[in-house]
Amino acid sequence: MTQRPAIIVAATPTSNGDLHLGHMAGPYLSGDVYARYLAATGRDVVYTTITDDSQTYVSTTAQRQGLSPEALRATSTDAIAASLRALGIGIDGMPPIGASYRETVRTFVERLHRNGRLRLRKVRMPVARATGQVLFDGFLGGTCPACLAGSSGGVCEGCGHPNHFDQLLDAAPALDPGAEFEYREYEVLVLPLEEYRERLRAYYDERRDLWRPHARQLIQELLAGPLPDVPVTVPGDWGLPAPFAETPGQRIYPWIEAMPAVMYASAWVAAQRGPAPAGTDDLWRRERDPEIVYFHGYDNVYYWGVVDLALLMAHDDRYALPATNVCNEFYELDGQKFSTSRNHLVWTRDLLEGVPRDVARFYLALTAPEFQRSTFTRPALRTTTGARLVRPWNELAAQLALLTGKVVDTELPTTENGRLRAKVLTKRFAGCYELATFSMGRAAAMVADQLDRLRAASGDLKDDPAALGDLLLEVRALLAGAAPLLVDVAARAAGQGVDLRLDDSEPPDSITAFTLPALAGDHDGTGRS
Repeated sequence: MTQRPAIIVAATPTSNGDLHLGHMAGPYLSGDVYARYLAATGRDVVYTTITDDSQTYVSTTAQRQGLSPEALRATSTDAIAASLRALGIGIDGMPPIGASYRETVRTFVERLHRNGRLRLRKVRMPVARATGQVLFDGFLGGTCPACLAGSSGGVCEGCGHPNHFDQLLDAAPALDPGAEFEYREYEVLVLPLEEYRERLRAYYDERRDLWRPHARQLIQELLAGPLPDVPVTVPGDWGLPAPFAETPGQRIYPWIEAMPAVMYASAWVAAQRGPAPAGTDDLWRRERDPEIVYFHGYDNVYYWGVVDLALLMAHDDRYALPATNVCNEFYELDGQKFSTSRNHLVWTRDLLEGVPRDVARFYLALTAPEFQRSTFTRPALRTTTGARLVRPWNELAAQLALLTGKVVDTELPTTENGRLRAKVLTKRFAGCYELATFSMGRAAAMVADQLDRLRAASGDLKDDPAALGDLLLEVRALLAGAAPLLVDVAARAAGQGVDLRLDDSEPPDSITAFTLPALAGDHDGTGRS
């Protein structure tokens, strides 16, 4: 039976800088682990993201740094791609933002307009008096009307509630809070979310068990009140021009652009591997029945979990709807939020200069902020990975090397008991990776726990080919379960011919003896030797 194709989308990174560990421990590593798991079960997987070049934060960051937005965008895109590659994130390059991209976005919004899904609204927006710049999203700062925390325009990073147009309290220009501004009226096109209330509610009710609790709570809070009008066009000079006669000179709102952007990115990735899809939105068509999963942070639940969903629904039955959104909380550094402005961060590639990639991936997975905020510290990385991963792994590898020294590449028998134990192990790993129960942290902890058990078993092994075969069968199951996390060890094992599938096939009656590849680094988990 042919399995459903899968499209995995990690949050589109804003091209105003590189990716730090707070970014990586969330959507990018999570999406990579899930995509690798699906591939190990035999699924056809497209894993993608694309830089979010039209975000206002590109413009504001460029101004703060004294750069042109175009220069910042170019250097940031290169840095983002390099960091993803360095951590072994299996995204096949960053799709170029060119004519095909712009055409995909334009076609997507024009279809909405042509089919009568957009509404013309007169709204009040803040405008800087000195420059005439309309202030929205990253151009604006103030107080969130939903939780009273400090917030940018558009959506509150803390509580996740939107604040479009003139709703932000104590509003002020972000780049110059003391600058004078006023409110002016503009006619813009919007997507009225209230018109999709019943479809949205039915969708969430059907999939509520696939959503993590905090994100599900936010959805319930949003549905408890009137749903907002989402801007589709905004006055401004940054981003793609809006192609509508009713809104001359306006731009497509960046968060509307994100949905067709990832469609384009999916098609671009598919084209790198084989024949290009018939159209840039072809992989998302309902008749193809793809499993679509988004990975992103809690602060993006409103956009990725509500706005983008409504945009797909607004195209009637043209597109498949996502299975769910896997949302992470904030990852902190030494107990405080990562902050670029305060230089309170660790860049991904800086960490990897002293820590082997598999070790870094294991620790980020183990401590990922899946259900609540968690924290990264270098001392904890060293002690935890040394005690729970590197030392026991390499001790098991050394013991297996002694046991298999004379029988490597020899076929060894396995017993019914050994096959049962290997199958149990594979099933438990699948429980960590399946969408309804997905948790990198549990998978990483299971790797550590099984290492201790198998290391003890290897020391007690008697001179019995079947006993060695059973042990190797379990070690193979451990390798397969660890492979979505430990990509370099997995590649070396696969190079030996070790079967790393994670499907429900029956374990074999015999197994070819192999050695367990050692992990790079010494006992404290660093790259020192």
